[in-house]
Amino acid sequence: MRLTKLAVAAFILNSLLATSVFAQEESTSARQIIDKFQTDLITVMKDGKKLGYSGRYDKLEPAVINSHDLPKIARIVVGKEWEKLNDEQQKKLTDVFSKLSIASYAHNFKEFGGETFTIDSEEETKMGGVVIHSHLDLPDDKPVKFDYMLKEKGSSWRIINIIANGVSDLALKRSEYTAILQREGFDTLIAKINEKIDNYAKQ
Repeated sequence: MRLTKLAVAAFILNSLLATSVFAQEESTSARQIIDKFQTDLITVMKDGKKLGYSGRYDKLEPAVINSHDLPKIARIVVGKEWEKLNDEQQKKLTDVFSKLSIASYAHNFKEFGGETFTIDSEEETKMGGVVIHSHLDLPDDKPVKFDYMLKEKGSSWRIINIIANGVSDLALKRSEYTAILQREGFDTLIAKINEKIDNYAKQ
């Protein structure tokens, strides 16, 4: 009886330890998210010409989805106007905005000329987020500084804003999108976003 109890206790302990190790392996840090995303960008850039726009888009789609909180960003960029949209409009905006985000990466990171990303440091914010400070070294040009703002989502972290050389992508989009919604309405905003996506595909 004692041996059986010991065996059961050992089994439970081993199970708990295995579960703990598995949970640690499954969780992904903010730094790992950025490192993986930047690696994916460089990989696509190296094959950029051969892939073409559509090929780059297909390669970057999972990379962007797995590193960005696109639904949350879509809500933030329209601010209080989000609550005025019905469920169908909210879904449509999220879908179109997600496509725009992927399209912009496919357009802007289309060829490789020896660029390298370097993560410089990270810091925790007072609101429970993390900022990863990084830069992109460009041959024969000044490096581009990137500050990635991330929030925890489940067992991982997701980008909610990127500041490039001090300019907030989220702030720019929020100012533009909110103004369009207020002045011209939802359908016009969607049309303008789709137009941007089409322009990225053509260039």
